[in-house]
Amino acid sequence: MERLLEVRNLRVSYHTYAGEVQSVRGVSFTLDKGESLAIVGESGCGKTVTSKAIMGLIQTPPGEIKKGSEILFQGKNILEFSKKEWQQYRGAEVSMIFQDPMTSLNPTMKVGLQIAESLMIHRGMSKKEAFKEAVKMLEMVNIPNAESRANQYPHQFSGGMRQRAMIAIALACNPKILIADEPTTALDVTIQAQIIDLMKELQKKLGTSIILITHDLGVVADIAQKLIVMYAGQIVERGNAEELFYNPQHPYTWALLRAVPRLDSEKKEDLISIQGTPPDLIAPPKGCPFASRCQYRMQICDEVPPPVTKISETHEAACWLHHEYAPKVDIPVGRGGVL
Repeated sequence: MERLLEVRNLRVSYHTYAGEVQSVRGVSFTLDKGESLAIVGESGCGKTVTSKAIMGLIQTPPGEIKKGSEILFQGKNILEFSKKEWQQYRGAEVSMIFQDPMTSLNPTMKVGLQIAESLMIHRGMSKKEAFKEAVKMLEMVNIPNAESRANQYPHQFSGGMRQRAMIAIALACNPKILIADEPTTALDVTIQAQIIDLMKELQKKLGTSIILITHDLGVVADIAQKLIVMYAGQIVERGNAEELFYNPQHPYTWALLRAVPRLDSEKKEDLISIQGTPPDLIAPPKGCPFASRCQYRMQICDEVPPPVTKISETHEAACWLHHEYAPKVDIPVGRGGVL
């Protein structure tokens, strides 16, 4: 497999009047050609900041990528890019679909022109050629009457169509990596499924690698081959889809799986939420960041960061429960995250 991206010991902080917020604390992972990777966790866990760092969108100040962090794209550290290299990299090599298509599209510009813009910049097309290609892109993302739609403004599109237009913009220059930040937020369930299916279909067709950022494990079950679970700026568990859904090994992953609503249940059930709140990253906890919310908490969890335990070649978790002296705990979620 061709290695496209390697993130090594990424640490990102934001300097605020209250102090230094350590948003991302030593994150490392890889992405190969044609692979789908999902980064999962609740709001504030550092997943969006990680994706922005890969795109070179951390604003300095208040943001700061710490010394020793490396983001290698095809072996080259992007943190050392020149202005010209950044222009080539963003949009042409790596593209991003942002969280909210309502605010990400320019309301004063026709949708077709917004797609054509990146083709003119990165591929040197004329306005006429680029607009023609933009219509093709809208057809590719299944927008009906693409030609007339290309001449419309974002407010004339529904939420789902705006998200499709965003995907068309992101894929216009056939990037090697597509980062999708919560691409299904604010869409209803049927449209969510359509957007995920569309991304899978386009990935097969174009061979694009995908990084999917989400808080919802239910969304990624169908698309991601590799999963990373983040909490309080750190990776607490990683593995392939089968391992994380059928053999999760961290209490936070268990909690996330239990929070996914069951669709196959006969009886009405209350939605399960995770009690408590994430820690303050101005003063991160000494031990395990999840300890204060964990029902399996031991004294050592508060005092020492848990070691990373290898469960298999591809599966690892950072939890004291895997220590030989820890009490044995049965996984409280069964097959596919079912209780």
